Amino acid sequence: MQAKESNPPDGGYGWVVVVSAFLVMGLTAAVLKTFGLFFVEIQQHFDELSSTTSWITSVTIAVFHLGAPVASSLCVRYTHRAVVITGGLLAFSGMALGFLGFSMIWMYATTGFLQGLGISFSWTSAISIVSHYFSKKRALANAVASAGECAFAFTFGPFFQWLISQYGWKGALLIIGGIQLNICVCGVLMRPLASSCLLEGRHSETETPSGNSSSRTQKEDTSPVKHKTFNWMLVRQPQFTLYAIFGILAAMSFFVPPLFLVPLSYSLGIDESWTASLLSILAVVDFAGRLLCGWYANLHVTKSVHLLTMTITLISTSLLLLPLANNYLSLAIFTGFYGFFFGTTVAVHITVLADVVGMPDFDSALGLFMLIRSTGGFVGPPLAGLIVDMVGDYRAGFYMAGATLFLSAAFLVILDQLQQRKARGSQTNTKPEKPTLPYSSLHLLKLQ
Repeated sequence: MQAKESNPPDGGYGWVVVVSAFLVMGLTAAVLKTFGLFFVEIQQHFDELSSTTSWITSVTIAVFHLGAPVASSLCVRYTHRAVVITGGLLAFSGMALGFLGFSMIWMYATTGFLQGLGISFSWTSAISIVSHYFSKKRALANAVASAGECAFAFTFGPFFQWLISQYGWKGALLIIGGIQLNICVCGVLMRPLASSCLLEGRHSETETPSGNSSSRTQKEDTSPVKHKTFNWMLVRQPQFTLYAIFGILAAMSFFVPPLFLVPLSYSLGIDESWTASLLSILAVVDFAGRLLCGWYANLHVTKSVHLLTMTITLISTSLLLLPLANNYLSLAIFTGFYGFFFGTTVAVHITVLADVVGMPDFDSALGLFMLIRSTGGFVGPPLAGLIVDMVGDYRAGFYMAGATLFLSAAFLVILDQLQQRKARGSQTNTKPEKPTLPYSSLHLLKLQ
């Protein structure tokens, strides 16, 4: 059973957990990002249509999101460490069994379902435990952990391409699966927060005089207790609902720019070699945005929800301006702006979720948020594709994404207003009453 929330150390062993989460992000989300390199190889091997082959990635993404509530409930029932290790084993199994390559259905079940479930378990649990270990420095810790996705995606592209050229797509899958076993090592390092607190408590007891037995007993009585079960009722909370709607609209937009960036550059007559560099620019500025935003959020100069609203507004502005590009230089500049502000958003949105629901319900909220947000990820790209087909211009997809993100920022504003009203109401309820004199004292004052 997971331990009840205790005071996070905001450092110490928490940074070991952050580094472990950094590696997990790279071995899960970055692998998913670069799996498109296997697309043509698998399609040619099975002699299938593009639509048929693309279902491998679609199944992976779907299971990744749908498995998040399961992963969160398992974290509540057991420990984050156990779920991360399980996820690493599932990810390895998906790749290792995909190496056999019996049929397309087999690929759906292995590199699709098993890989997606492994990524879901590992990613969700790693992000969750980082938030448990940090409070004041939560934004910085989440930013550093999430940056692993960018760092690994930047290197995995050429590395995976080399593996495919040397060992074929099947051999590459097996090697990547072996690399993903390192997720289990990272999971072992993710010591439950309750264990860390107990170890620190025992260390402090050794420095306490032996005669102070009452304080020792008190520490043992206040040690972490059993955690409650998965909270499905969060969907009834107005604040969580508003943030979930924001997540749906944001997800509708986030998957569109990477989908149409390359086709847009081709339509502008940009050379293929220069087009590939746009993706590298996207990864580098994304990485920088996450770290810088995490550092800034750690200063607590700006409220997290205000910072998120600002970054979402800047992303929508950059997407609405990006179609104005007419050559490589202008397209690279607007792509850099989009990538940087996207990184800042990723760095802080988990912190805002923790602020909205509180840490006792954070595991449940993260799973539910991922599940609800997935609808936006599924609807966004097809809707943008439909608009592009109707208009006959790839720029229309960016306009759609920018407008949807701007709409999502409105729900953050409503959320902030609701939080402020709730805070004012709690302050009013807890305001101490004016002390009143007893009747006898008041009567004596009147007589005087």
